[in-house]
Amino acid sequence: MLKKMIAAVALGAVALPVAAIADTTITAVGSTALLPLVKQSAQEYQEKHPDVKISVSGGGSFVGITQAAGGNADMGDSDVTAKDNPGLIDHKVAVVGFGVIANSSAGVKGLTSTQVRAIFTGKVTNWKQVGGADQPIVVINRPKSSGTRAVFNFTLMKGEKIAETGLVEDSSGTVVKTVGSTPGAVSYVALGYTKDQPVTVVTIDNVEATVDNIRVGKYPVWSYEHIFTKTKNSDVEKFIDYISTNTDDIEKLGFIAVSSMKVSETNR
Repeated sequence: MLKKMIAAVALGAVALPVAAIADTTITAVGSTALLPLVKQSAQEYQEKHPDVKISVSGGGSFVGITQAAGGNADMGDSDVTAKDNPGLIDHKVAVVGFGVIANSSAGVKGLTSTQVRAIFTGKVTNWKQVGGADQPIVVINRPKSSGTRAVFNFTLMKGEKIAETGLVEDSSGTVVKTVGSTPGAVSYVALGYTKDQPVTVVTIDNVEATVDNIRVGKYPVWSYEHIFTKTKNSDVEKFIDYISTNTDDIEKLGFIAVSSMKVSETNR
């Protein structure tokens, strides 16, 4: 039988099976602030490139950096720089603004940066101490692996230590839901998550958290959105380029195109 098959192949009578071409697989891990943009871009990119499979997950900015540095993820998504991993390649794909958000029952529309620090260090524990309702303040924090927390700490806390006595939520979406449903709650989150949500984005030092104010550097709580890679890979770089140039999704999801910024920073 085997001899007959070999003879048939030689005569062209039998088609040998063609080895399947492996799909291109890309993994992205890290920032939950950047997650909506990467997920939306991945969905669109895969529709245009059916041979590419993209896996996207959160975990926090520092998880993303660690996974990229260790070669366990193709893309490490982060709200902060990778200063401890200088060998990583940095792709700035967008700018993100963050807001201090409060449950509507708190009765405040604005806070000073000094008041924000007093709340998150635990010095102020009732909203009436900052002009709001007579109601206990419920602080919702982010874990130390969170880039959102790192940006908040850098831009507003100014070195003052965040009290660790409050609740901790590890995803931006959960933070907004928790603040919206918990009387007296307060936290900080990427502005894109606040759209059409029952939370108050408070002004900081009488400055609103708007795109225009971020672009000119008037509103201080913002950062670049970074995607870190360990090595150059053309398939990964094509997808990252798609993310950074897709201005429709960038703006729709509450981010800002890097090219539209009127100010620049090297440490965020």
